[in-house]
Amino acid sequence: MPPSTSSSDAALTARAATKRYRRRGPAALDDCTFAIPAGVVCALVGANGAGKSTLLEMAVGMEQPTGGTVEVFGEPARAGHPRVAYMAQDRPLFPRLTVAETLRYGARANQGNWDAELAERAADLPRFHRRERIGDLSGGQRTRVALALALGKRADLLLLDEPMADLDVRSRQEVMGLLMAHVTDTGSTVIMSSHIISELSDVCDHLLVLDQGRARLCGDIEELLAHHAVVTFSGGADRLVGHTVLESRPAGRGTSALIRTTAPTPDDWEVRSPSLEELVLAGLAAPGVSDLVLSPVPHAKESAA
Repeated sequence: MPPSTSSSDAALTARAATKRYRRRGPAALDDCTFAIPAGVVCALVGANGAGKSTLLEMAVGMEQPTGGTVEVFGEPARAGHPRVAYMAQDRPLFPRLTVAETLRYGARANQGNWDAELAERAADLPRFHRRERIGDLSGGQRTRVALALALGKRADLLLLDEPMADLDVRSRQEVMGLLMAHVTDTGSTVIMSSHIISELSDVCDHLLVLDQGRARLCGDIEELLAHHAVVTFSGGADRLVGHTVLESRPAGRGTSALIRTTAPTPDDWEVRSPSLEELVLAGLAAPGVSDLVLSPVPHAKESAA
């Protein structure tokens, strides 16, 4: 069992967090437990409806859990947290403001902690006409402005919901470069959701996979990959008895499977490490396999007597 950590070691912690929007409706989050250490760049992955946006909204205090807790740097999540910046999936910006006015609004809302140069570079401000309004921009342009507001705050925790959506290939490279340079400069924690796993594998060192409102996989990506293997062997799937199997399929006259490395493998099996995409897709396709959360969940702070 991994050692417990103090709450200050975790940027975002969920303990049995549950969210229902209707009393008898399905749970958007269901007994979700995990911890994201401070200082990591975490990929938040899951199918549509897995609970990704709900989790991020709870982390910024826009939604409250109906059960369990969500904490940011060891304190209950709340709206307006000075150490947290959030870019929502729907990019809620004031349509009648110009881009420059929007950035000035961000500066006023974050006085004393605003990086105007970074925000202008992220928005690519020189590209816009001085009278061009937010409501006239393309989806990709609005995304860059929304990301500029999040980066300009220089927060310790950046929560980004589909930050690369609507961006063309060149803009994705530019924005990702700015984001990673910001992380290197500040040591900020980043949690970003995306459906494009190949983009995340190059920049993220931590992974959180949600499925049906639960944390199915959570931990350092290299450690998670080391706990799994892709095996190929002659014969049928009956040879997998005794192994935790996430996915298996026929491969010529034999079988190929992605398994947890909890038991020794026979000498005649071919064994290789899975890719991040293989691990995520297999994890999402194996609801009956137990969750694997490697990041230790900090002890809850005791209430003062």
